[in-house]
Amino acid sequence: MMSYINYSLYRLGFLTGVIILLNGCATVHSTQLAYRCNIELSNANHQLQQAKADGYGRSLLWTKAASLLTSAKIQQQFEKYPTCINKSARALYYISRSKHI
Repeated sequence: MMSYINYSLYRLGFLTGVIILLNGCATVHSTQLAYRCNIELSNANHQLQQAKADGYGRSLLWTKAASLLTSAKIQQQFEKYPTCINKSARALYYISRSKHI
């Protein structure tokens, strides 16, 4: 029969293992989001520079896109990857609209 101290140590060890496992899963998810944020941000910056070089659209749409990309870069630095991805996607929307005007 297990004593109370042994049982408590067993539970503590089990809970510590679960916490470490969950933390590892969160790290993998965070790494994937960081990668996607970086790719989306790079792609949007490239598209914006290409649109400007080709002379597409209006400068107002470029300004909106550039502002969103600046904000997305800040979000990336603070590790707010979902917000970074969202803002990069919104910037791509404005860039694509500028090409159709």
